Amino acid sequence: MKVSTRFSDSIHILAFIDIYHGIIPLTSNNIARSIETSPVVVRRLMSALNKAGLINTVHGAADPELAKKPAEISLYDIFLAIEGDAQLFSIDKQTNPQCIVGGNIQETLNEYYQQAENAAKAKLAGTSLQDIIDTIRVKQAQKDAIKRKKDTK
Repeated sequence: MKVSTRFSDSIHILAFIDIYHGIIPLTSNNIARSIETSPVVVRRLMSALNKAGLINTVHGAADPELAKKPAEISLYDIFLAIEGDAQLFSIDKQTNPQCIVGGNIQETLNEYYQQAENAAKAKLAGTSLQDIIDTIRVKQAQKDAIKRKKDTK
């Protein structure tokens, strides 16, 4: 089963908008090239982000902008915009109730999954888009420094 990348792609879109705003046209084509996906996928995700109040867009214009400061947008806000209240983990409901494992696995896993989901949501809520952007900039500065060092040799 393939895991959805809609959430990470949405974070990517928001970071791209902030970092490249005023530098390049923020077309769905340019954003899609960065994500290596289709512009249609970008437009769909941007529509959901717009409906959630995370970005402002004008139909037909290539100039989306963040609706809030990046520090005011949590990863959990983005998750809710894209995935709604979807569960992070799912439990197979079709197990054999006559088996010791099959008869107890659902209730057992539910307890552990709920704890893990609560911890994940708390971490997402405590991480801002600004944290992601800052980390991207630090990582790029490190790459640039390494490249400069190699170029001077």
